[in-house]
Amino acid sequence: MLLTIIVLDSVGAGELPDAQAFGDRGAHTLNHTLEAAPVALPNLSRLGLGHVPTVQTSPQTIERLPAEGGYGRLREVSPGKDTSTGHWEFMGVQLEHAFQVFPEGFPPAVMERFDAATGRGHLCNRPYSGTDVIRDFGEAHLSSGEPIVYTSADSVFQIAAHEDVVPLETLYAWCEAARGLLQGEFAVARVIARPFRGDFPFERAGEHRRDFSLTPPPTVLDALKASGSAVIGIGKIPDIYAHQGFTEEIHTDDNADGIAKTVARIRQAARDGTHGLIFTNLVDFDSKFGHRRDPQGYSACLAQFDAALPEIRAALPQDSALLIISDHGNDPTWPGSDHTREYGLLLSVRPGGPAGVDLGERATFADVGATAAEALGAVWTGPGESFWTRLN
Repeated sequence: MLLTIIVLDSVGAGELPDAQAFGDRGAHTLNHTLEAAPVALPNLSRLGLGHVPTVQTSPQTIERLPAEGGYGRLREVSPGKDTSTGHWEFMGVQLEHAFQVFPEGFPPAVMERFDAATGRGHLCNRPYSGTDVIRDFGEAHLSSGEPIVYTSADSVFQIAAHEDVVPLETLYAWCEAARGLLQGEFAVARVIARPFRGDFPFERAGEHRRDFSLTPPPTVLDALKASGSAVIGIGKIPDIYAHQGFTEEIHTDDNADGIAKTVARIRQAARDGTHGLIFTNLVDFDSKFGHRRDPQGYSACLAQFDAALPEIRAALPQDSALLIISDHGNDPTWPGSDHTREYGLLLSVRPGGPAGVDLGERATFADVGATAAEALGAVWTGPGESFWTRLN
């Protein structure tokens, strides 16, 4: 049995009931993106996207076609709207308290120790857009060699440095040092390396980004690995779980690379008879277009994935299933540059399996992990209710 899960990072399916508490009442990533920049999504429509509650349909974008797979949406119960919160809940970790954020920047107790670790000072140290921060502090960084430290509405400590000034190995070492500092009362979900290159206006070197996550409690991934299943993380997935629970990790540069490597790994698994999980994150929706409030780019990214769906489905062996999900919203028409508190998308297809399966509104993202555990025969007694029998 082979299960493939693809996360369309930030492709939210409408506001959650508590969105008002996050300042996100009325957000809807899918609807607002396609209203601002219509593109046809015929292959996602065939899976059942047009049947997902609140998703608007039209002949120009998403059509309400007979669903060839299962459809529904996922409710996040953990108190957050960031990558780590969503992904951890997918695999059975429901947070009681949100990860800590630093809207005024990081305190001297953190920054003094960070400066001592790098042997340099620092620039910025406040919430900032990733593209704006290198525009506004890039020249000062070039002249001083000091790293640019910034955060956001998420629980992140981000370090930007020019690749000609700070070698990647040094930047990653600084991130490792920061990860060691940001524990306990100053814990953040992720430390992120944000290298950039070129002359002004600088370009982010997204393919060299690296995330350094807190180590999660035991997850479904650990249970799968312990049961003897292959657990293959593609893209930033292994980073999000602090590289815990994986048997193989595959780096990607962008969505196109992630899709290509996912298809290649599915085909290899089909040839080898691999029993296990392929778990992919496609981050460009979020990092390149959601945070930059670019609905045209976001729509084009959706169309790119839609066009790749037939190849992904054709690669699936007979004893397999595909889940397409999302971890939060990032409405590119919304004020600001942060994530939006939304339902996660849920689409499924199983070769030879039933069509038109209404999976409903799942009570927690953890239903994904519980489903993976049942499909692959692992023991999981944590949160989540499997919907595996509905796909057979």
